[in-house]
Amino acid sequence: MAQSLKWSVLDQSPASRGSPQDLAIRDSLELARCCDAWGYHRYWVSEHHNSASIVGTAPEILMAAIAATTRRIRVGSAGVMLPHYAALKVAEQFRVLEAIAPGRIDLGVGRAPGSDGATARALNPYANAAEDFPRQVQELEYWINGRTLPESHPHTRVMAYPMGATVPEMWILGSSDYGAQLAAHLGLPFAFAYFFRDGAGTAEALELYRRNYRPSERHPRPLAAICVWALAAPSEAEARRLLSAREQWRVGFEKGLREPLMSPEDAARQTLNPAEQATIERLREVAIVGTASAVAAKLYALAERFGLEEIVINTWTYDPAARRRSYSLLGEALGLAAQAAA
Repeated sequence: MAQSLKWSVLDQSPASRGSPQDLAIRDSLELARCCDAWGYHRYWVSEHHNSASIVGTAPEILMAAIAATTRRIRVGSAGVMLPHYAALKVAEQFRVLEAIAPGRIDLGVGRAPGSDGATARALNPYANAAEDFPRQVQELEYWINGRTLPESHPHTRVMAYPMGATVPEMWILGSSDYGAQLAAHLGLPFAFAYFFRDGAGTAEALELYRRNYRPSERHPRPLAAICVWALAAPSEAEARRLLSAREQWRVGFEKGLREPLMSPEDAARQTLNPAEQATIERLREVAIVGTASAVAAKLYALAERFGLEEIVINTWTYDPAARRRSYSLLGEALGLAAQAAA
């Protein structure tokens, strides 16, 4: 399995305290170029709103810049929060992206708001409810693949342009059984947000997806991936020090805060109450952090446990250079350069 495993990146454009937020976007561009050179398979960017800690609000725009400045890596969304938008407009955006980087574009879609309810209404006060997500996905799949909708559909004469020799690859993203069931029904790849609930529900969702999978023309068999949070450093102690920035962010998140990452030095000065300390201890128990070889071993174990062909790695650090170093060290430990050259 080790030789066939694909390793990819999820970048949420994390912002750091004391740094301009727009710098996080330029850091994403730099990291994408590095990961392209290091041999990673995909580079996915996320969509979040009204957050001072995760500032990637427009994945389709960021993807265009990444696609235009990379050579071989696949570029995708993880994901476009479809209930905010008209399916036709999303199809057109991703057909333009496919024209920029033919054969390298992934369209990952989700139904979560990527924000709070008030922000979702501000994004689109006329948006359909999340219950319409399956219909939107089906419309999007027709348009993204250059097909006309059924004759009975009110938009049967509408097409999404520009056309080309290749089309984006669609993925369903989720952190529950819902996305697994929809992906299985439509014969689409499925990515489970393992990091979102610290692994809870992963086995159940993947088993449901595989058991109920209906083969499609492009994907005759199920294709599943999980997104994990992982961090590598030259030493275990350094990795744990860098992890402290995310630990403190998680404490704030549990209280409804979406603040930029603080430095490890500031994190060490925080005074925690028992509940906050318990939150950090739970995170430390499941955190995939350490030296590159130790992190790689844990990732291989996850791939074996869940029967995976691909793992997508998400990493946050206060210092963008430490994040790039983590992906570089992991790339070496996973043998990505050799895989890319094969």
